[in-house]
Amino acid sequence: MNWNQVEGEWKQIKGHVKTAWGKLTDNDLTQLDGKKETLMGKIQERYGVARDEAEKQIDDWVSKLDAVKSDVKKDVKKNGN
Repeated sequence: MNWNQVEGEWKQIKGHVKTAWGKLTDNDLTQLDGKKETLMGKIQERYGVARDEAEKQIDDWVSKLDAVKSDVKKDVKKNGN
């Protein structure tokens, strides 16, 4: 998954963002609106990390998100939904 896909599916994905970065508020998530640069800034602000670290966390999260979506699709096919 690339960031354009994340941005396009933001409403469905923002719950995963909240799980990954629990210090982000619902208001933060609404303001982010899928923008990677804004998410990096919020992670820096809330967690006190450098920009490079925030970007690494986001990139790692996006790569894990691919695995989660793949598992969900497998479960749907398996269950016939």
